[in-house]
Amino acid sequence: MTRAPDRPSELIEGIRAGDRRSLARAITLAESTRADHRDLADEILEAVLPATGGATRVGISGPPGVGKSTFIEAFGIHVIEEGHRLAVLAVDPSSRRSGGSILGDKTRMTELSHRPEAFIRPSPGGGHLGGVARRTREAMLLCEAAGFDVVLVETIGVGQSEVAVADMVDLFALLVAPGGGDELQGIKRGIMELADLVIVNKADGDLAAAAGRTRADYASAVHLLRPKWRGWATEVLAVSALAGAGIDEVWAAIERFCAALGADGELVEARAAQATAWLWSEVGDTLLDRFREDPGVAEALPAVEAEVAAGRLAPTRAARRLLDVFSRPR
Repeated sequence: MTRAPDRPSELIEGIRAGDRRSLARAITLAESTRADHRDLADEILEAVLPATGGATRVGISGPPGVGKSTFIEAFGIHVIEEGHRLAVLAVDPSSRRSGGSILGDKTRMTELSHRPEAFIRPSPGGGHLGGVARRTREAMLLCEAAGFDVVLVETIGVGQSEVAVADMVDLFALLVAPGGGDELQGIKRGIMELADLVIVNKADGDLAAAAGRTRADYASAVHLLRPKWRGWATEVLAVSALAGAGIDEVWAAIERFCAALGADGELVEARAAQATAWLWSEVGDTLLDRFREDPGVAEALPAVEAEVAAGRLAPTRAARRLLDVFSRPR
């Protein structure tokens, strides 16, 4: 197999034609930290931007062991059988040594990965807050430009910082396992307030009755939260991803959600707000990159860090000292 070219015009043409190798290469360029790769990625994204925006964007989160990959495979196959093309952007925990992805979702979604209508892209989280890779937004738009009309973003898990996915998708789904009140108490209020769908997985066999009780518990809990949308109230569903039961109900709920919020423009408003949030997120990330790369900061940093570590310098004063070095005229 020949490697996809790096020439922007060829990659742009390939993405528009739905070529998977060109799409994969463009995402690799977007994820790169090399300046020349970033310039290429920006050029490609700007060129294909008019072809984006037509997909249904869904975020999937949930604690480890809840069965996210099993659910996504069952859900993805159902969506494909409904006539759609599906892209899955799965963010895995990163290796602290290599920075690479530890799990690799293609090995956990065997059947889905062999479907020509599906594109699965595992990406290392890289320690980026929000449970999603820094370039997930760009990857999502590139997938849309390549003709994938349903995009799933699977986050690392749930936690206080793992809510950034809600700022880049239309619908945010929280996957939970059957359990009692302790499990419900363990879910952070913040992530519950962001959930548009709560999906109780593993509702089969000996867990079927527990799943029913858990569904009722969550249904009661979500009604106590302030509504996120004018035209949508959070729904709670029970499914068995292993048996494929209830998967069609999840897709039907997503279609109802899009119809309800698209009718009065709420989704358009939300996407505009997300684009603005992306702008400021990129400003912050890029400033931090430039700060770390600054020669003056690099020279002063070891001594400042040593002073802070020894307790001789307050972190607040240390930060201002480094910022003064960064902003000093060259």
